[in-house]
Amino acid sequence: MLHIKPILSSLMRSKSAPVLLLLQIILSVAIVANASFIINERLSLMQRDSGYAEDQILTFSVYNFDPAIDNAKQNQVDQQILRSLPSVIDASSSNMLPLSDSGWMDRYTDSPNEDTAKSTPGFAFYLGNEHLLNVMGAKLIAGRNFTADEINTNIGDSGMLAMVSQPLAKAFWGDESPLGKTVYQGDQAVTIIGVVEKLQGAWVDHENFEYSVIQNIDFGGYGSNKSYMVRALPEHTKGLEETIRKAFHAENPNRVLDNFQTVAELRDRSYSNHRLMATVLSIMVVLLLLITALGLTGMVMFNIQRRTKQIGTRRALGANKRDIIQYFMVENYLICIVGGVIGGMLALVLGQQLMSLYSLPMVPVIYPIISVIGLLVVTTFAVIVPAAKAANISPAMATRSV
Repeated sequence: MLHIKPILSSLMRSKSAPVLLLLQIILSVAIVANASFIINERLSLMQRDSGYAEDQILTFSVYNFDPAIDNAKQNQVDQQILRSLPSVIDASSSNMLPLSDSGWMDRYTDSPNEDTAKSTPGFAFYLGNEHLLNVMGAKLIAGRNFTADEINTNIGDSGMLAMVSQPLAKAFWGDESPLGKTVYQGDQAVTIIGVVEKLQGAWVDHENFEYSVIQNIDFGGYGSNKSYMVRALPEHTKGLEETIRKAFHAENPNRVLDNFQTVAELRDRSYSNHRLMATVLSIMVVLLLLITALGLTGMVMFNIQRRTKQIGTRRALGANKRDIIQYFMVENYLICIVGGVIGGMLALVLGQQLMSLYSLPMVPVIYPIISVIGLLVVTTFAVIVPAAKAANISPAMATRSV
């Protein structure tokens, strides 16, 4: 039966290697715990459901350079062209594109009186017609969509209607239904007629990313530059670009079509920094665990060479192979547990600093615990091979004088 006291005595006789390894374990646990937490946070952000049929929505921009073009009329013609294409499910103009890192933001108030009005949180402000909700693939969970005769062509028109995302409705009205309520943009009244389950904005890192509104304005006729969203099955989106170019230029060649990309591609680009950070931190975590494991392996191999006679003597006195392996495993666990406890406390301190400096959530205690458990598993495999080698040392060879 192994006792901890002789193991501690052996470690104390040669302090430098265990102390260096202990420091390495402390730093590894502190860094791995915080890095794992950040990786999980980034992955959680990237996995958020946007509410859009991302791989079905093709977006593009149009620039009409002919001054004689009636932009409002051309907008209506272009949308009809898009909807008439055989592979297109629906199409609409829009003032902004989801998950694109570029767009409009606004906020409503519950009264036109600036002195007493309560303001909603800021939200992504989509302008579109009755087709936009279907193009997005968003789910209406309460109320209704716009009708064709309710679509305005100017922001200052009367009869303004809006559909709001459920997170925005929850944030401003709580459990109360927003349907039928009147909000204001300055002095202009806007009536809420629908609630959409999910409708993300353009900026993936914005605190109000889930807050969005669609207002009943067909923005495509405002100027020479405009954006369109076209919904089609994924197998059709790749060939749709050339079809759209031919159809638009056949109707009016005096324009430029550009920036064809799906919402899925917009999403990938917007989350690229998060993906890069998660990848770099994952590599760093693997390297830290590998370096720590190699450090323990090296220390055990060094101890085997240094303690060859000691191991042989123990074998000669009746210690079996299992006892020798247990000796080195317990030595490993002592160093890892002490380093893990100190490293876990350091991880929480570092987490507090990250929380204050970068507005990150506090690192949960479970992350240092999991990091220590992971380190114990990795080091077990790192130590057991050289420990088994030590157990095979012959008592006769170990006690032979050189």
